[in-house]
Amino acid sequence: MNELIGIDEGKFIMSSRYAIVLAAGQGTRMKSKLYKVLHQVCGRAMVDHVITQVELANPEQIVTVVGHGAEAVEELLGDRSAYAFQEAQLGTGHAVLQAEAQLGTKEGMTLVVNGDTPLLTTQTFEKLFAYHQAKGAKATILTANADDPTGYGRIIRNDLGIVERIVEQKDASKEEAAVHEINTGVFCFDNQTLFNALHQVTNHNAQGEYYLTDVIQIIKDAGGIVAAYQTPDFTESLGVNDRVALSVATEIMQQRINEQHMRNGVTLIDPKTAHIDIDVKIGADTLVEADVNLKGHTEIGADCVIGSHSELVDAKIHDRVRITSSTIEEAEMMTGSNIGPNSHLRPKAIIGEDAHIGNFCEVKNATIGARTKVGHLSYVGDATLGTDINVGCGVVFVNYNGVKKFHTNVGDHSFIGSNSNLVAPLELDQHSFVAAGSTVTDDVPEHAMAIARARQVNKDNYWQKLPLAQDPDWL
Repeated sequence: MNELIGIDEGKFIMSSRYAIVLAAGQGTRMKSKLYKVLHQVCGRAMVDHVITQVELANPEQIVTVVGHGAEAVEELLGDRSAYAFQEAQLGTGHAVLQAEAQLGTKEGMTLVVNGDTPLLTTQTFEKLFAYHQAKGAKATILTANADDPTGYGRIIRNDLGIVERIVEQKDASKEEAAVHEINTGVFCFDNQTLFNALHQVTNHNAQGEYYLTDVIQIIKDAGGIVAAYQTPDFTESLGVNDRVALSVATEIMQQRINEQHMRNGVTLIDPKTAHIDIDVKIGADTLVEADVNLKGHTEIGADCVIGSHSELVDAKIHDRVRITSSTIEEAEMMTGSNIGPNSHLRPKAIIGEDAHIGNFCEVKNATIGARTKVGHLSYVGDATLGTDINVGCGVVFVNYNGVKKFHTNVGDHSFIGSNSNLVAPLELDQHSFVAAGSTVTDDVPEHAMAIARARQVNKDNYWQKLPLAQDPDWL
C-alpha cells in the first residue's frame, strides 16, 4: 500500500511499505522441541500474532526470515508471507540481509520486527511509519521506557535528545546499562538505505554477531537522519525468550481480549480466571462465569450462560444456550438447548433447539433433535435422535463391535427406558418404546414396545442358602 508522505507542487509523493519478520532463532531458553515462534499465546502462535498485526498495516510484501524449524513456520503462515532462509544464526543484521533477494531493489519503507513479540499492535506500527515519514528519517527506532531494562539494547542519546547509538546489553558500560530507554527491536528503514548499510556491518563485538543495531551508526555516519519513536506502552515490546516471559505475554494478551469482550457487552464474572483465546467470538448479554476456558475458534451467541469450570474447544453455541460445568469440543448446540453439569460433547455432536442433556452424559458423532431429553448418566454415540424423545438414565448406545462403528436411528416421540442398551445398527421408528433394562438388538416398529430382558423369578427363602445368613453382622 502506498502512503502519502508529502506534497510537492500539488503532487502526491508516495512511499511503499514492506515488512521483514525475524523468526529464525531456535529459542534454546524455551527448552522445547517446538520452534520458539510457534509457541502459542491465547490460541495463536507468536509469529501468527505478529504477522496478523503487520498485515493490518497493509504492506506490499512481507518477508519472514526462517531458520531452524522453517517448514513448520511456512506450513502455519502459508502464502501470507514470502520466506528467506538464514542457514547459520549469525545475528539480527545477518538475518535481515537474507531478505535482500526479495526486497533489496525496492523503494519505500521497510518495517523490521521480531517474530517473538506477540503483543505489538497495528496502531503502534502505523504511528512508527507516520513518525518516520514526518521526520524524513532513513531509520526510525521504536523505543520504550522499561522499569527493568535488563536484556534489552539501550538507547543512547546526546544532550539534545538525539539518538547517538544503540548499545547491546553485553557491550554496555555501567553508565549505559543504567539507561531505561530500550530498543524494542522494531525499526522502520528506508529500504535501500537499510540493505546498503547491512553490507557494511561487522561482527566485532562480544557476541561475534552481525547486529542490526550497528546499521544505525552507519546511517548516521553517512549523514542520514535517525529518529526514535517512544511507545507509551512498554508491554507491547515484550519479547518472549523463555516460559516465564511466555506466561507474562499470555496474561497481558488475555487481559486485552477479556476487556474487549466486556466492552462488546459480555459479562465476565471473574476476568482473571476467564481464559479466552483470541479467535473466540461471544454475543452480547452472554454471561461467562469463573474458571472457564474458551479455546480455538469457538463461537457463542447472545444471552447464553457459560457456567464455571466449563471448557469449549472449537464449539458453535447458538443463542440462549446454558452450559453448566461441561466440556464441549467441536460440537454444536442450537438455540435454547442446555447441558450439564459434568457432561461432555465430543466432536460432531449436534444438540437441537431446546434439547436437554443432563448431568454426566456423553454425546459423540450424534444429532439430538429438538426438545429431546437425555437426562443423566447416558452415552449417545453414532446416532440420530428425532424430536421430543426421552432417554432415561443409564442408557448406552452400543456403537462399536471391536472393529467398526455402527449407527442407530431413533424416531420422533420415542421413549427409551432407563438402563437400556441399544446395540447398533438399529432402527427405532417414531412413537416406539424400550422397556427399562432392555438390551435391544432388533429394530422396533412404530408404537411397539421392545422388552429384551430376562423374566423375573423370585426364590422364596433364598436368604438361608447364602453364607451371609450365618454372619452375625448380618443377623
